[in-house]
Order: sequence, then structure tokens, then C-alpha cells
Amino acid sequence: MEFTEKEAQRLFEEAYNYHMMGELDRAIELYQQSIDVKPTAIAYTYMGWAYSMKKDYEKAIELCKKAIELDPDFGNPYNDIGAYLIEQGQFEEAIPWLYKAISAPNYDPRHYPHINLARAYMMLGRLDEALEHSEIALEIEPEYKPAHVVRHQILALLN
Repeated sequence: MEFTEKEAQRLFEEAYNYHMMGELDRAIELYQQSIDVKPTAIAYTYMGWAYSMKKDYEKAIELCKKAIELDPDFGNPYNDIGAYLIEQGQFEEAIPWLYKAISAPNYDPRHYPHINLARAYMMLGRLDEALEHSEIALEIEPEYKPAHVVRHQILALLN
């Protein structure tokens, strides 16, 4: 690994630590420094996540789109854009992004886009589709408590 990659990784890890401590402004500064050294899809995505925690969804989405430009196979920014659109009440607009996350070759927590789809479909009144995606999320990650909560909400609406 060349020097710039090591430095970018070190800055990213430092940013992440501040992020997890809730020091979002410092985290954003360090994510930006990491990107300045060597842009990566993960740094853009996580910086977007930090902005989303400050409720700046437009900036968060913009950063996720930069992540996608760098690495279209990385699933996280697709899911994150979908989640940010849901937070803004743009349920229909969120759906295509969440399907892109599901089909992305490089994406591990595949239950996230399914539960986000369940949330979007539930808000749109498309309860059968919502239930289907909540159950897929639980098949992938049976211990994921938010999926249990959403599934129970959907079942209550169906009764």
C-alpha cells in the first residue's frame, strides 16, 4: 500500500472514531482530509452519513452520489440515499435506490435495503410488498430488531 493510501485510511479511521463519539463536525473534517489525500467511495458515504445525522440530507445525498461515481458496485450509498429520501418523506423516490443497493455486487448488510423498502412501501400503503421485504430482511438477519418492529407494524395495519 502506498503512502497516500495509508494516510487516507488513517484519516478515515480517525474520522470514524469521532463520528462514533458523536463529534460530527470533527468527523466531517477528517473524512474530507481523507478524501483530499485519496478519494474513496466509503469515505464519501460515511461523510454523507455524518451530514445525515445533522439532518442535512441534500448534502448527504450529494456525497453518496460521489461515492457511486467512484465505485458503482458499492451498495452502501444506494441504501443510504434511499434512507435519506425516506427521512424526507420521498417514499416513491427512495424505492429505485433501495433496489440498486440490493443488487449491488459489493454490499454486506443486505437486510438494510429490504427493511427500508418495507418502511417505504408501508408509508405508501403497499402493505403486501412491505411485509414481503420485512420478512426478507428477517431471513437475512433474524436478530435485527428494527425488522421485527416494522413487521409487527405492518401486520397491525393488515388486521
